[in-house]
Amino acid sequence: MINSHVSSFAGLPETPFTPGMVLPEDPSAVAWRLEVEDFDADPGEFADLVAAFREAVPGEAVRAVVVGEWGDAYERELPVDLLVDAAAEWTGLRAVFLADLVSEQCEISWLTLPDITGLLTAYPTLEVLWVRGGNGLRLSPVRHTGLRELCFESGGLPGAVVRAVGESELPALEQLVFWLGRSDYGATTGVDELAPVLTGAGLPALRHLGLCNSEIVNAITPMVADAPVVARLEVLDLSMGVLADEGLDALLGGQSLTHLRRLDLHHHYLSDEAQQRVVAALPGVDVDLSEAREVEVYSGREYRFTAVGE
Repeated sequence: MINSHVSSFAGLPETPFTPGMVLPEDPSAVAWRLEVEDFDADPGEFADLVAAFREAVPGEAVRAVVVGEWGDAYERELPVDLLVDAAAEWTGLRAVFLADLVSEQCEISWLTLPDITGLLTAYPTLEVLWVRGGNGLRLSPVRHTGLRELCFESGGLPGAVVRAVGESELPALEQLVFWLGRSDYGATTGVDELAPVLTGAGLPALRHLGLCNSEIVNAITPMVADAPVVARLEVLDLSMGVLADEGLDALLGGQSLTHLRRLDLHHHYLSDEAQQRVVAALPGVDVDLSEAREVEVYSGREYRFTAVGE
């Protein structure tokens, strides 16, 4: 999940770029990793690496870019402007992963992200965008006709980002995943922020929706149960959160979910009876109930935890 770097991205094997390296025979057949492996790296080091990459690799051959460590990710925003500046050259870029860092480099809730709106406007043919981290992350509503897959991995996602996606026009988007996270790690998403997403008005092609890693999953399942977008989904993912029996009751009490191909509920707090009930209610649907969790009790209080926080 987030304990190791990706070895491939967008169907391409990952290859770290180092200045002076011998390029692959086909530089378009790899996902290029751009990373300065030094927490204390000067801001200019990552800029120099990107400049060297642009000089060495033909721009039209750049299909996928994975941004790793850029130096002091706790305090310094990921310099997405360096990718935006290359847009005129990277005409074939189809996939970007921002901030593929593991906890040894920077905890996910500490990763400092910028406004990513400019990246989408600079690359209208971008098809895949993954973003890890939520600290400082901003996004304005956009119209983007190329994007097919959008994923936000976070221990605490700003609600304004979720709302901006819901207010965007993304006619080709098939897969949308939010790790909503916890309020003590920066999550500010509530039912109001999710409402535009759940109408599906700007997401006519959506077939896979993930509202994952959420401490408010039991509060949002009543909305999900009657959401217009759910009727056209193939995959509904409510995994990694604190789903309990009352949340499941609300979900099953709404529209029929038997049209789904998969319902992902892994990492949950459901009773045995509730688990049996959801399977019986959805014959033919692949229901993932793995990683059942036990409520933890401290000083007489019950606690449930999302899969990813700090």
